[in-house]
Amino acid sequence: MSFEQFHFDQKIAEGVRARGFTQPTPIQARAIPRVLEGRDVLGLAQTGTGKTAAFALPILQRLMTGPRGRVRALVLAPTRELAEQTHDAFSRLGRATGLRSAAIYGGVSMRPQQQALKGRAEIAVACPGRLLDHLNQGTADLSRVEVVVLDEADHMLDMGFLPDMRRIMARLPAGRQTLLFSATMPEDIRALSREWLRDPETVQIGELAPVTTVSHYLYPVREHLKTELLLELVKRTAGGSVLVFTRTKHRAKRLDQRLQLEGHAAASLQGNLSQNRRKQALDGFRGGKFDILVATDIASRGIDVSKISNVINFDIPGTPEAYTHRIGRTGRAAKTGDAFTFVTDQDAPMVKLIERRLGRSIERRTLDGFDYHTANAPAAHAAHHAAPRAGAHQQRRHWRR
Repeated sequence: MSFEQFHFDQKIAEGVRARGFTQPTPIQARAIPRVLEGRDVLGLAQTGTGKTAAFALPILQRLMTGPRGRVRALVLAPTRELAEQTHDAFSRLGRATGLRSAAIYGGVSMRPQQQALKGRAEIAVACPGRLLDHLNQGTADLSRVEVVVLDEADHMLDMGFLPDMRRIMARLPAGRQTLLFSATMPEDIRALSREWLRDPETVQIGELAPVTTVSHYLYPVREHLKTELLLELVKRTAGGSVLVFTRTKHRAKRLDQRLQLEGHAAASLQGNLSQNRRKQALDGFRGGKFDILVATDIASRGIDVSKISNVINFDIPGTPEAYTHRIGRTGRAAKTGDAFTFVTDQDAPMVKLIERRLGRSIERRTLDGFDYHTANAPAAHAAHHAAPRAGAHQQRRHWRR
C-alpha cells in the first residue's frame, strides 16, 4: 500500500514525497478515503500514529479546487504547540499548492492573524479562545468553512474548552464536513460526535492504548530523591533526546535550572513562558540545541519530535490517558523508545490503572549504584566516575542511541 492509491493532485504528492512518506499508517489508510468521499469521520487512534496527515492531505486535496483567499478549512487544537505543529504540517505538505495556512493562538499579536484571516489563508489552525476573540471583534469569518477538524478533542474537553467550542461550532455552516479525532473515547466525546457529526464513519486503530514501539519501566523512589535519580539517569544516556514531564510548571522550571547547572543542554516548556520563549525551547529541542526538554502536560500533545528516545515521567500523570499521551512522544513513526516513570508509595493506585490500560504489569527497576537512602546520593556520583559494573551496563542498553 502506498500514497499513490489516493490519487492526490501532483502538487500534493510532491509534498508527500518531500516529507519522505512512502506507506500510509493504519489511521491514514483508513481515514483518508472516507475524508476524500466527504464523509464525517470519528477518528480514534493513539498519539503518534500519523493522524495529522490523515486529515491534512484530504483537506488539501479538497481545497485545490474552488476559491482562494478565504477560510475554507478550520482545525481546532487545544494548545499553541499543537496548533503550530499542525500549521507546519499543512505548510510542508501543501508547499507546492499555493494554499496557505494560518496559526491562530494567544500570547502573540493579533494583527498578523487578522491579516491572514481576512483574505490570505484558506486554512485556519486555531486554539478556541483566540479564535473567539477574532470572532467577537469581527476579524474572522467562518461562514464559508467547508470542513472543520476537532483535533485532540478529549484534551480540549479536559482543558475546559467545551463552551468555546460550542460557540465556534454555532458559527459554522450547517452543511460542513466535520472530522473529530481523539486518543480516548470518554462518554463526553461520544456525546459530541452524536451532536456535531452526521452519520460518521468511525475509524479506530488499536485499543487506544500506548504505542507498541515503547518499552515501559517503573523506578520506585522516595519523593526527595527524584531529582538526584533523574540526574544520574541522564548521566548514563548515550545520545538521543530526553523529554521529562513534571506535574507543575514551577517544578519544570526548577528542574530545568538544575539540569543546566549540572552542565546539560536543557530547556523547559511550561505555561509561564511567553510564546516566543516556548517556541525557542521547542525549536531548540527539535533542532538539537537542547538534549533535554522539561515540560508540563500542557505540552504533551504538541511536541512532534521524531528523534525523542526517552520519556521520563518525573511525576506520575494524573490519569492513564495522560500517561498515554506523555509516552506517545517517543516511539513515533515506527521508531522505538523508552518510557521511565518515577513512582512513590502514594502512586500505587495510579500505577494499577496504568497497568490495566496497558494490559500487563510494568517492570520495576532500580538503578545500579544509586543510593536510595541519602538525599545527595553520593554512591551514585561515585559510580558514575568509576568503571561501569554489570548492572550499569544493563541500564545503558535501554537508552536508545
